Amino acid sequence: MVLDYCTIMQRRGFRWPSWPSCFLAGARALALGACWFCVAAFAAPAKSISVQDVRVWAGADGTRVVFDLSGPARYTVNTVRNPDRVVIDISNAKLAKSERDLPDGQGYVKQLRVGRPKSGALQVIVDLSEATTADSFAVGPSGDYGHRLVVDLGKPGAAASVPVAVKSAPVASGRDIVIAVDAGHGGNDPGSIGKRGTYEKDVTLAIARRLKDRIDREPGMRAILTRDGDYFVPHRDRMARARKQQADMFISVHADAVVDRSVTGSSVYTLSIRGASDESARWLAHRENSSDLIGGVSLDDRDSVLAGVLLDLSQGASMTASIDAATHVLQELDRVGVVRRRAVQNAGFLVLKSPDIPSMLVETAFISNPGEELKLTDPVYQTKLADAIQAGVRSYFTGNPPPGTRFAEPRAGKEGPTVVAQSVPTATAGGSR
Repeated sequence: MVLDYCTIMQRRGFRWPSWPSCFLAGARALALGACWFCVAAFAAPAKSISVQDVRVWAGADGTRVVFDLSGPARYTVNTVRNPDRVVIDISNAKLAKSERDLPDGQGYVKQLRVGRPKSGALQVIVDLSEATTADSFAVGPSGDYGHRLVVDLGKPGAAASVPVAVKSAPVASGRDIVIAVDAGHGGNDPGSIGKRGTYEKDVTLAIARRLKDRIDREPGMRAILTRDGDYFVPHRDRMARARKQQADMFISVHADAVVDRSVTGSSVYTLSIRGASDESARWLAHRENSSDLIGGVSLDDRDSVLAGVLLDLSQGASMTASIDAATHVLQELDRVGVVRRRAVQNAGFLVLKSPDIPSMLVETAFISNPGEELKLTDPVYQTKLADAIQAGVRSYFTGNPPPGTRFAEPRAGKEGPTVVAQSVPTATAGGSR
């Protein structure tokens, strides 16, 4: 297993001073990886909850169904054919309103109705206008919203209910470092809304465009946007677009919101251990389709235990790189204005769950604060934020250049090996975005 770990790291461009040091780091990561499963094994008991509302939005790339909940819920989502429908079972729950108050269908949703499950759970059936994929995730309280269960419906084969493996590109001398810049929310998903009526989706797109412009100006780097307009993109589609472009890093741009309008400042998040463990289980469930996912090492010819360890080790290395890069970004944001938390935070945001791409989520400011809401709409301040994020990314890659990139060329043959990942980080589980 440790040998596979070293192979993975080398094929992903990570370099070690010697094979013994690689074996030591692999053994250490293997031991810590075992602890992940221990942490994920404990879950809070289910509580009786109320489904307070159900909302449906349709966009250019898919349809979103949102369940507003009184608390966190256990649920299952299953796609059924002939006729096409999605069955959602929410444990120990009930509708706060009448079934007649369920919203009308739009997009891929023909109609919503309540089923009669034997388990006693609340069952909501989404009758579909055509066959779709169904991707679900839970969201914790944010701004004016409480707990939510989100179900994204998309075209089969469009990006990503089942992860699709992309083979690693051959290492070419002098290639650009690719940064995927993700503008949060979009389309019928406005995100948080400020007191002046500013939509988070508009602010994040403006900052993302400015960040792309700054990155594209940096020799040896280029950026791609996961969305470049006011339309809705499901979370896993964003991850898939980054992977399709073989991105070296993924940065999701957001604006925070809380009930207390006096709260201000920026924060930077990376994936929590709990979120990583959940995503690892998802990938393993589809490992027969995941050949060459991790640096060219196939999972489909491994037994379930070995495949799980290999995936955890790859994800652990990405998490280590994510925390390092996020720390650089946070330091640069501190030069621009108030930083809410001076340490990188950990959470289970869905867009951070790529097991093979270092990822971070930047909460640029609190749109719920009137002063920061005004700043977020100011092109000058948007540019300052973009400059700070770009400077942090540049600083990270200057010290950790991927082999074969233009950033690595000045160092080639002049310095010893660069160690990008030495151990699996420790993190605290959080919510999803």
